[in-house]
Amino acid sequence: MQSTPSNIPADDPGRTLRHSQPDRVGGVPHIGLAGGTYTITVSGADTNGRFSVIDMHVPPGGGPPPHRHDFEETFIILGGEVEATFRGQRMTVRAGETINIPANAPHRFQNVSKAPVRMICICSPAGPEDYFVELGVPVPTRTTPPPTLNDDEQAMFIRKAMALSPKYRTELLREA
Repeated sequence: MQSTPSNIPADDPGRTLRHSQPDRVGGVPHIGLAGGTYTITVSGADTNGRFSVIDMHVPPGGGPPPHRHDFEETFIILGGEVEATFRGQRMTVRAGETINIPANAPHRFQNVSKAPVRMICICSPAGPEDYFVELGVPVPTRTTPPPTLNDDEQAMFIRKAMALSPKYRTELLREA
């Protein structure tokens, strides 16, 4: 049985299936950033810029500072729990739960527990994964922590983040 013609564009054979294996050595980039490790499992290059997917390993104390950006961000908590602050309101998000951060809204997340958190972050449109690669440090595995920075290195990192943020439609804030 053939369906009726639709307004759906033809298949683009130039695009291929993306099969990501984050625990396979050399499979995907692992980036140490914001006290955690971000593994880019699907990039904007894979989706024609529609979205990206980042597998995040956030150890206790990890998480980015308050910020906002002009893309949607959805977090699916696979294990552990994070404290999310959205427009100044704090909430605990646990394994099995999902939150969506609307574009432009001030927010942050932090692991305030004693166990690592694993979560999937979906960004739409894509682009933040390029920011993470440019700002962070490559690490060998999905769970390798980023290097500890001394005071001078931390100050350099903050300057770099401030300089790169406008390029990636992100604004660092004092409070979420």
